[in-house]
Order: sequence, then structure tokens, then C-alpha cells
Amino acid sequence: MILSEASVKLMAEKAEQYPRRKSAILPALTIAYRQVGYLDDAVYKEISRAIKVPYVEIAEAATFYTMFPKKPVGKYLIQVCHNISCALMGADSLIEYLEEKLGIEKGETTPDKLFTLISVECLGSCATAPMMQINQDFYENLTPEKVDQILDELRAKA
Repeated sequence: MILSEASVKLMAEKAEQYPRRKSAILPALTIAYRQVGYLDDAVYKEISRAIKVPYVEIAEAATFYTMFPKKPVGKYLIQVCHNISCALMGADSLIEYLEEKLGIEKGETTPDKLFTLISVECLGSCATAPMMQINQDFYENLTPEKVDQILDELRAKA
């Protein structure tokens, strides 16, 4: 088993709170992601058993949302918005800067497993473009200097 007994129990409890068990898919995916750090077929199968919803419905939901990585990621998952507002305000340059600064390309993780860089569709902060989300935190109105400061602070915490 990949999921802990506590996670499975919490998922089952969540499923009982809804009139339709399918409504518990996103909460269950979130519980699994917080425990494992990514979601894959083996995790989908365990979620399916825990909340008694067909595997295919779990997989469909998980693959639709970019907030659930499908493979192991670094300690800090950097998601750079590349949707229209961010693109117009320099998201492509920001991604290139991060690739150069981290020595990786989009979709890769640094050798020290500290950072994973991906680009995503809208993160809902269009007025503060360009922006990125690192784990659960938003960083907005980004410049190369701000990015350097953020990366330095994260490295200091690691």
C-alpha cells in the first residue's frame, strides 16, 4: 500500500459526507497528493478502493488538474503561468530565466531534488502577471531580481 491507513480513513470519511461519492474525488486526490507528493496509477487505484468510485473516474479527474503532479517532483514545485496575461507580461522570458538559473528545462527537477519547473495554464492572478506558484505560495509581479531573491530564500530553508 502506498497510502497510509490514516489517509484512507480520511478519504472514506470524506466520501460519506457527500450525497454522491464522486464528489469526494478532489478531496481524496488532495489527501493523497499531500501524503505522496504526486499521483500515479497505483495511487488512483488505492483512492478508488478507499472511496468506492471507479478507477477511471479518479484518473480522469487527476489528469485534468495541473495541481496534481503525475511523477515525483522536487521539494519546491515551481509552476509558472503562461496563459495570455502572463505571456503578454513576460512569462516566456521568466521561464527561460528559471531554466538558466536552475540548470534544467521545463518538466525537469534539479539534481539536488530541490526544484521542479513546469509551466501551467492560468493560476488566477492575471492582474499581477507574470507570476508563479511554488508549492502553495503565489509570487507575483515577477522580475529576475525577485526570482533570485525567492530562490535564495528557498535554498536557505532547505
